[in-house]
Amino acid sequence: MKASMINTVGALALTLLASNVLAAVSEQEAAQLGTTLTPLGAQKEGNADGSIPAWNGGLKAGAAAVDSRGFLADPFANEKPLFTITAANAEQYKDKLTPGQLAMFKRYPDTYKIPVYPSHRTAQVAPEIYAAAKKSAVNVQLVNDGTGLSNFAGSRYYAFPIPKSGVEVYWNFVTRYRGDNVERWSVQASPQVDGAYSIVETHDQNSFPQYMDGVNPEEAKNILYYYIFAVNAPARLAGTVSMAHETIDQVTEPRKAWTYNAGQRRVRRAPQLAYDAPGLVSDGLRTSDNADMMNGSPDRYDWKLVGKKEMYIPYNNYKLQSPSLKYADIIKPGHINQDLTRYELHRVWHVQATLKSGQRHIYAKRDMYFDEDTWVLAEVDHYDGRGQLWRVGENYTYNNYDKGLNAPAAQGFYDILAGRYVVATMSNESKLAPQYGGRTKLADFTPAALRNAGIR
Repeated sequence: MKASMINTVGALALTLLASNVLAAVSEQEAAQLGTTLTPLGAQKEGNADGSIPAWNGGLKAGAAAVDSRGFLADPFANEKPLFTITAANAEQYKDKLTPGQLAMFKRYPDTYKIPVYPSHRTAQVAPEIYAAAKKSAVNVQLVNDGTGLSNFAGSRYYAFPIPKSGVEVYWNFVTRYRGDNVERWSVQASPQVDGAYSIVETHDQNSFPQYMDGVNPEEAKNILYYYIFAVNAPARLAGTVSMAHETIDQVTEPRKAWTYNAGQRRVRRAPQLAYDAPGLVSDGLRTSDNADMMNGSPDRYDWKLVGKKEMYIPYNNYKLQSPSLKYADIIKPGHINQDLTRYELHRVWHVQATLKSGQRHIYAKRDMYFDEDTWVLAEVDHYDGRGQLWRVGENYTYNNYDKGLNAPAAQGFYDILAGRYVVATMSNESKLAPQYGGRTKLADFTPAALRNAGIR
């Protein structure tokens, strides 16, 4: 019996060791990065009929003009849609559409459309970010049932460029390169069914430990970024500020969050700013973990990697980020103005996250579609506890060829049942486009600094 127990324990130890080894790939497999695969892990070649081209390095700086405020000109401004998908012909294209997109056609048959343009694989980041991804591939491992990462602090980007599971795909999205610190002045709106809306002006900053002063690298090993979000208008909300220290393993060390209420002039801890708590100034139309399409710990879900497929997703939305547009041009009843959007055929990773038994969240399932070139979450369908499709998320991104990163021109969450939506991250009428670079300091992300960030 003693020998049998020793053998059992030994076998279990070997199994656990093997599972750890499988979380990082071999040097031989990582050698595909930059050869048969792109440096970030996408298939380098195009598809069989050429409708998805081969990746040839993406768009570089100078691809089109950049104005003095940082807004980008459209390098594809002269292109016209190849065709437009409408409610009348959606059935013809359903194998390349999400259930959420098909539901949008049924909910808004007269106005929702998908203009499909030629596909361009514009994604590119700096060489040092590619090197970091390759370092991640051979070093980073999942810990705590996928809720955390080990050996990640030395690379800091794209934890699993050659993913083996659904949760690893999600971690690539979470750890993607977003710029050397980001400052953004943007708006969001939550239109009524008839299209009436009020603009909420916001100012947010995203800073990463590797680009900050006053950060102890050892103490910041489990910090992904520091974030501060302020509301500047309307007057009834102005001065409300939230701040978070975003941890990587949020089960071992939960996200640290605070809020400053301008009326009370008090800073309070805000542990509720996570999971399915109502999203900030969203009129209850999205959750806290819907910010940036999805954020936070993956611990409440079981993750399944369904596979890779070709789909029509929002892509290269330079027109939608143009400063020539007014918010009134974009915000329409039911959904944003689809005439201003651009969709392309791209390969995506399809991942399903299903709520674990005994866990709580208003979304019982999330069907997610991640672009293979950028690891950005492009489309996500949210299902309620009855299994009914509830909310559809669309991420209207573009590749910033000047800074070498992917960014949203807008992000929309559409409540199929209520006939309403919230759209965020629009900067068209802002004095400046999102700004990247520049060092920040840890002292700017303390409760004392939060109080000073309130504008009244």
